[in-house]
Amino acid sequence: MTAPPTADPFGTGPLRAAVLDSWASSPTRFREDANAEEDLLLGGYAGAWFVELAQNAADAARAAGVPGRVLVRVVSVDGTGELRVANTGAPLDAAGVAALASLRASAKRDDEGSVGRFGVGFAAVLAVSREPRVVTHDGHGVRFSASATTAAVADLPGPATELARRAGQLPVLRLAWPVEEEPPPPGFDTEVRLPFDVEPDLTGLAAADLLLALPGLVEITVGASTVTRVDEGAGRVRVGDRAWLLARATGTLDDAEAGTQAVEQRGRRDWSLTWALPLERDGRPAPVATDVLHAPTPSEERLSLPARLVATVPLEPDRRRVRDTAAARRVLAAAGPAYLDLVRAVPAADRVRLVPVPGFPQSPTDAALREAVVAALRDGQWLPGADGDELVARRAEWLDLPDAGPLARLLAPPAGAFADPGAIDGVPRPVLDQLGMRRVGPAALADRLLPLEQPPTWWHAVYEALAPATDTVPGLLDELRALPVPLHDGRTVAGPASVVIPVDDTADLLAGLDLPGLHLADPAAAHPLLERLGATPADPASLLGLPALRDAVDRSVDDAEAGLDTAPLVRLVLGLVAGGAGERLGALALPDEHGDPARADELVLPDAAIRPLLAPDAPVGVLHPDTAGQYPREALVAAGVLDGFVLVVDDEPLGPDHDLHDEDLWWDGLDAPPARVAAVRDLDLVDDDAWAGALALLGADRDTRAAVLTDGHTRWWLRRNVVLGGRAPGHWRLPSAGDLAALYEPAPADGVDDALLRAIGVRTGLAVDGTDAAADLLDRLADPARTPDPAVVLAAYEALTDAVADGRADPAALDLPDRIRVLDGGVVPVDDVVVLDAPWLAAVLPAHELVAGGDPGTLAELLDLPLASDYVDAVLDPGPGRVVAWSALPDVIVACHTVGVPVPAGDLVVHDELTIDLRRPATGRRAVAAWPDADGRWHATDPLRALVGLLATEPERGSDDG
Repeated sequence: MTAPPTADPFGTGPLRAAVLDSWASSPTRFREDANAEEDLLLGGYAGAWFVELAQNAADAARAAGVPGRVLVRVVSVDGTGELRVANTGAPLDAAGVAALASLRASAKRDDEGSVGRFGVGFAAVLAVSREPRVVTHDGHGVRFSASATTAAVADLPGPATELARRAGQLPVLRLAWPVEEEPPPPGFDTEVRLPFDVEPDLTGLAAADLLLALPGLVEITVGASTVTRVDEGAGRVRVGDRAWLLARATGTLDDAEAGTQAVEQRGRRDWSLTWALPLERDGRPAPVATDVLHAPTPSEERLSLPARLVATVPLEPDRRRVRDTAAARRVLAAAGPAYLDLVRAVPAADRVRLVPVPGFPQSPTDAALREAVVAALRDGQWLPGADGDELVARRAEWLDLPDAGPLARLLAPPAGAFADPGAIDGVPRPVLDQLGMRRVGPAALADRLLPLEQPPTWWHAVYEALAPATDTVPGLLDELRALPVPLHDGRTVAGPASVVIPVDDTADLLAGLDLPGLHLADPAAAHPLLERLGATPADPASLLGLPALRDAVDRSVDDAEAGLDTAPLVRLVLGLVAGGAGERLGALALPDEHGDPARADELVLPDAAIRPLLAPDAPVGVLHPDTAGQYPREALVAAGVLDGFVLVVDDEPLGPDHDLHDEDLWWDGLDAPPARVAAVRDLDLVDDDAWAGALALLGADRDTRAAVLTDGHTRWWLRRNVVLGGRAPGHWRLPSAGDLAALYEPAPADGVDDALLRAIGVRTGLAVDGTDAAADLLDRLADPARTPDPAVVLAAYEALTDAVADGRADPAALDLPDRIRVLDGGVVPVDDVVVLDAPWLAAVLPAHELVAGGDPGTLAELLDLPLASDYVDAVLDPGPGRVVAWSALPDVIVACHTVGVPVPAGDLVVHDELTIDLRRPATGRRAVAAWPDADGRWHATDPLRALVGLLATEPERGSDDG
């Protein structure tokens, strides 16, 4: 029995007949249809089967006015796997079947809200099945079949031949046949059924993305997994477990814009776009890094914007790229203002994160969108301001400081339209530049603040807000050097460097003081940051170091002479220095005893200890007694008024610039610059007759005493300039130097101890330090009124020879005396004296004819005298004796050890009696205790005398005693 024919409610028979007739009459048409379908399958619709079916489902739901739901499942039909995709909405009708069986002819061309464009998207299902079917809610449907099409063209000569050449590749979707099957699952209106040989992968269907892009869909189920779209209101939707914030814009193309579309699309003039921003679970934005344009399903137009754009822009036929038309440009331009709406819907703190980061566009569409978005953000009022208002970005400014929130809130609005630092924290600077925002750095901020009139407490808050950054930003303090400071008199000054910060200790002293360049900050604005920027705390030491104060002191005498009132300045300075702070300010104007202004360091206290010591012509006046009684003595002295001697101290001297008398001469005479200067000033003012008292005063103070006793300028100057009893210090001896009493008198300086006298050059011994001293000593030796003992005379001549040998005294520059002190202590004419150069010759010469001491040759040159060895002529008459080694004589050994010399090597001849034959200065035989023979051997009746003679002739013997 033959099966009844299947009903054909969609009129597929006439459609097939028409297509077959066209193929039979024109095999080329068959070839064109096959190529077109292959292009669609391999081109823009490759791998897009689910996207296309989802779009059709969204259109069907919108057409029926019902929520769109999609069900995707895999079933087995007679052992064959089959992919089924069901949807709700308007079921398939005859027009829809005709569109499916046509190329580029859509049944939806007059439907403004539909997603489809050309009726060609269904070709994407061929990637899954070559035998697709579409079944509606009543079980009726259509099928497309590669096998059935092959059979249908077998009887057509032309197409059959072409099919053979194409190896079986033919247009599957041009011929449709009616089917009647089980209906779609309950609740669904249409189902696409796709038998497959290889089961398709359903894990990457991007159901969530399609629900977001296709508002007509509310649910997609793939197998056991269901993803839904829920409208949460206020522009938020939730797709699956992800929330999105949406901003939508719509419009209508004008005639010119619509005319640039494809012919079948020109009637569809309404356009729409939606920005979709993903949100974190806490509702904060989660900007996308990269994406593609959705139109409304994904294209291949890469975008680099922080949100997804879904827009009805015209695409190329392969649906990969945007067609560059006036219609496309109209929609893309509208994306900028819509993006601004999206940004304004975001919490203020997160808005700047949605500004695109400058960079190379990912595509031409991306470039157009970035330009539109940035322009809208630049000109729109959306940027969070520090004061809570919304700012136009291109008119806004930003503070280039870390943690600038508190500061910006203070500054806005009086100092500018500042963006909320919290809203732009961490945002790259190129983003801010792109928005046209202006950077305000520390230096510019300081300039900006100067004209402001704000209460001191406001300024204190500004300093408090700035202070933390100065600890972390290198160079910030330098950039803030011009930061304004409010003053106590209501003015504002640029830069803290000239500002004084009041403190309790000096507030009274500063009252009423008006000095150019000295600015007193308002106490309510005082902050530690100002000191770090150069402001001076008004403690005594800091105030005294202020250039403005020092300048005022330096010109105070001129000001006083001009009739200006310098009393406030005097009161301030003396009040500051009273506590020992800072250096003395000797230029301070104080009245002298006549009431005339004078420098403090050119005045002396009326009862000063130094006053009676000063020379009559010393350029020092006396402080007016009223002023002396008005201020504490220590304050006046600290300012520079003389009471005693003043010590100048410099721990790092750079040159002779300490106002010390003859300091340059002292400095030039040093082998190296001094590491420290501690010297007494004003020594040149002492009267010559007052040095005994001056030395006592110097010694009474610990510091000035140390300066005298230490090698430095003070001791150098005193040695050269002190006069005691009309004489230089070297003219006198210490009172304790009794061994010099026969030659020198004690220094006339009662009350001055030996240490000070020694330091200034008063004699402690017979040292000769120059030619003048040598002449003085010779004169003293030749003075018959003096009675030095022979030992002192010998020591004096030794000191003279040492000075000559060392170059300290020049014999040629001396005027030799006519008489000379000799060994017996007497003074005799110089013509009767010789220099004893050999000790044994003293046995034949009287002591009143001999001088000795030091090197004989040098002494002979100094005194212009002959040597005794050149004067005496004698021959040894040894007689009998015995030869004895030096080392065999106990007395010799003991003597050598006693004086620290080695025992002589060799031997000597010991006699019971020893004589010489004397020929000059007299004649005759003389008994002697020791004498060398012509060969240098010693003969002696007293070996110790011989030892003395031997040692005198060999002064450089070693210390080894053998």
